[in-house]
Amino acid sequence: MTDKIDKGPADAPVGPGASGVPYEAIKAIPVRHVGRWISAVVVVALLGWLVYAFSQGNIIWATVWDKLFDTSVLEGLGNTIIISVASMALGLVLGVVFAVMRLSKNPVTGAVAWLYIWFFRGTPVYVQLLVWFNLSLIFEFINLGPIYKNETVDVMTPFMVALLGLGLNEGAYMAEIVRAGIQSVDEGQTEAAHAIGMSQTKTMRRIVLPQAMRVIVPPTGNEFINLLKTSSLVSAVQYTELLRASSNIGSTAGAVMEMLFVASIWYLALTSVFSVGQYYLERYFARGSLRSLPPTPWQRVRTNLTMFKRSEVSG
Repeated sequence: MTDKIDKGPADAPVGPGASGVPYEAIKAIPVRHVGRWISAVVVVALLGWLVYAFSQGNIIWATVWDKLFDTSVLEGLGNTIIISVASMALGLVLGVVFAVMRLSKNPVTGAVAWLYIWFFRGTPVYVQLLVWFNLSLIFEFINLGPIYKNETVDVMTPFMVALLGLGLNEGAYMAEIVRAGIQSVDEGQTEAAHAIGMSQTKTMRRIVLPQAMRVIVPPTGNEFINLLKTSSLVSAVQYTELLRASSNIGSTAGAVMEMLFVASIWYLALTSVFSVGQYYLERYFARGSLRSLPPTPWQRVRTNLTMFKRSEVSG
C-alpha cells in the first residue's frame, strides 16, 4: 500500500522556470521627462536674454571694475560690516534678555517683554531710524542725573542712530528666535538641573542655552545676512555705509547705475562669506544631535576626486 504524499512548494521543479524555460531578461526603459527638458531650455533662454539685455544697455562696465576697489567704497564696506556686527551683537544680547523675560512667571517682566517685541516688530525699521535721528525734537537734552548729561544732537550721531535703530529692531526678532530655541529643550533637563541644586540662572546658562543653540543658530544666521542688506537703510540718517558711499560716487561721476552694480557685487560677496560661516557654525552646534555629521562641500569634492582617480587607475 502506497501512502500519498502531499507535495508542497519545496517539491516544485527546480530551475529557471516551472516548465524549464529560462526567464526573459527585463529591459528597463528610462522614462522620458520631456517637460524637464522644455523647462530647462526656457529657463536658459530667459537667462541668456537677460544677460544680453544688460550687455546692450547703456552701462559702462569698465567703470564697475574700476570703482570696485575705490577707497570710498572700501570705507563704506567697512562701515557696513561694523554697523552690522555691532547691531547683531546688541540684538543678540537684547534677544536673550527679553526671551527670558517673556518666559518668566513674573507677569510684569513678561508684559514688558511682550510690549517691546510687539512695538519693534510692528513698526518699520526705516521709521525707527528716522525717530532716533529726530529724537532732539522731543528731548533737547539727555539727562541721566550725575552720571551723564549732554545735548541730544551731540549724542545721536549717525553711528549711534544706526546702532539703536538696527539693534533694537533686531533684538525683537532675536527674542522670538531665542524663545523658540529655549522652548525646544525638554523640560526634564531643567527639572533635573533643579534637582541637583542648580539655580534658575545657572540652569539657563549651562543647561538650556547650550542645547537651544542648535535651534537658535540657523535662523540667527539668516537674520544676520538679512541685517547686512537692511543696513543700507541707514544711509537715510547720514551714516556712510556701502550704499551711501557708492551713491555719492555715482551722483558725482554720473555713473549711478554702475555704482549700484558695485554695491550689489559687494553685498553678494558679504552674504556669501557669512553664509559659509553660518554653515560651519551650524555643524559645530549639531555635533551632539547627529550620530555623524554630513560631509562638507570640500569633503565632497575630495571624495569625488578620489573616486575619479581610482576609476582612472582601474581603467
